[in-house]
Amino acid sequence: MSETNILLESGTNELEIVEFFLDEKRSSGDYRGFYGINVAKVLEILQMPELTDMPEVSHPAVLGAFNLREEIIPLIDLASWLGKKRIQKEVPKVIVTEFNRTKSAFLVSGVTRIHRINWKEVEAPTGYVSSLTLNSITGVVKFTDRIIFILDMEKICADLNPNALIVEEPTPVLKKEIKRRAIKALVADDSTMARKMITGILEKAGVTVTPLENGDLAWQQLLNYKKTSAERNIPLQELVDIVVSDIEMPAMDGHSLTRRIKEDSTLKALPVILCSSIITETLHHKGIAVGADDQVSKAELGELVARVNTLTKKAQTAEA
Repeated sequence: MSETNILLESGTNELEIVEFFLDEKRSSGDYRGFYGINVAKVLEILQMPELTDMPEVSHPAVLGAFNLREEIIPLIDLASWLGKKRIQKEVPKVIVTEFNRTKSAFLVSGVTRIHRINWKEVEAPTGYVSSLTLNSITGVVKFTDRIIFILDMEKICADLNPNALIVEEPTPVLKKEIKRRAIKALVADDSTMARKMITGILEKAGVTVTPLENGDLAWQQLLNYKKTSAERNIPLQELVDIVVSDIEMPAMDGHSLTRRIKEDSTLKALPVILCSSIITETLHHKGIAVGADDQVSKAELGELVARVNTLTKKAQTAEA
C-alpha cells in the first residue's frame, strides 16, 4: 500500500478504508458480503502465499504461516473466523495488517477499492446488530448499492491470542495515590471489547470511569460537563480529570475530538491520552498535531494507569 495524503493530515475526521469481500455459500444461494478495514492498518495486499503449517494452532481459522521479508506472518481465514463457508469464485487475496505492534494476514475472496470517507458517514451498529455479530462490527457504511461492515480486527486477533490481553495490575502505592486524588476519566472507544478492557484496567486502579462509544458522544458529554461547571460555579476537574480516547470511531474520531478539546477555552486544560491500535511511529505525529498530551498503543495498556496518574497530577498541580 502506498502512503496517501490523508496520513499527513490531522483532525480532518476523515479516513480511508480498503473495501474487500467474502463469497460464501448459504442455503439460499451464493452470497457476497462487503467489509472494510482502515488503510492505516494495511501494510500490503498479496496473492495467496506458500504456507507452512503451525503446530497446535489455537483456532481452525488459522491456516498456517508464511515468510514475508524475513518475518513470519500467520494467515487467518476471515470467513472461517466469522463462521461462514467461503466459496472460491476467483483467486483469493491476502491482506497483510499491522496494529497493536503485531503483524497478521487475512485471507479474503477479493479486494475492491479504497474509499475516502468522513467518519460521520460511518454509523455505529445498533445493539441488536452487534449482538447478532458477536460484537465483531464497529461501524457500518451505507452506499447506494451495498453496505460495508467495518470489522473489529483487534477483537479477532485478541480472540485468537487471549494471552495478549493480560495486563499487570498497578502497584498498591499507585492505586492508593489514584484513590486519594479521586481521578475521574472519560473513556471513548467504539470497540466493545477494548472499551470494557480499558474501563476495567482503570477501575481496578481506583479511577472512576465514564465509558462512551465514540468521539461524538464524548464531545457531547464534555459540553455537558462544561455547562454544569459554569452553572454550578465549580471547577471542571470536579466532574472530569482526563479523557482517554481511541482514534478510529464512528461519527467523530479521536483526533477530531482532541482538536476540539484543545481549541476550547474551557476544556483545553483537560489532559487527553490517545489510546489506539494504530499509534505507530508513522502516525504518531498526527496526535501531536492535534494537541494530544500522550499516546499509548493498545499493545502497551500496562502503561496506561501510570500515564493517567502522571498527567492528572500535573493538571491538578497547575490548576492549584
